[in-house]
Amino acid sequence: KTSVCFFPTECFLHLIFSSLTILQISVGAIYLDECPIQEKIPIYLIVFGVTLLVNPVNIDPRSIKNDFLKKGLECLRWITTLFLFCWFIAGNVWVYSVYQPSYSKNATDVSSYCNKTLYLVAFSVITALNIFLGLTAICCVLCIYCCISCFRTCFIDADDDVPADDDVPADDDISGDSAE
Repeated sequence: KTSVCFFPTECFLHLIFSSLTILQISVGAIYLDECPIQEKIPIYLIVFGVTLLVNPVNIDPRSIKNDFLKKGLECLRWITTLFLFCWFIAGNVWVYSVYQPSYSKNATDVSSYCNKTLYLVAFSVITALNIFLGLTAICCVLCIYCCISCFRTCFIDADDDVPADDDVPADDDISGDSAE
């Protein structure tokens, strides 16, 4: 029998993540026509949120017995991840390209307007993901550096401690018998 949450922290993080995803979808849907400066921002929030909610990454492949279904799930995971990555880049362009829009509806010029709640939710989500991805990249680089350093210390530097053939005393020198 498999459990959805193995640790209380995992359950808490899953709850927070799901709540934020539902918030994205809700804000995007509520303010769908409230951002003339960049009409794709609410659509971005809705699509990103829905895709994250139905993402097959949440399914444990060990719970699937059929090999064909496991391979299909793995393929779907890659496709979904690639889509989310591309959609995230598009969201960066759409949100940051209009920074900072006018939050007040001007009767004469509404083309530069975007609802404040909508824009700030999109901006916050994208900025938080950028920070998370940046920190993840830094951690990966540090891990790779540590692995390389460890490899050098254990294998390459260890070769320097082995005496060369020239440094090994001859058999005659070891026995102490000298032919004088």
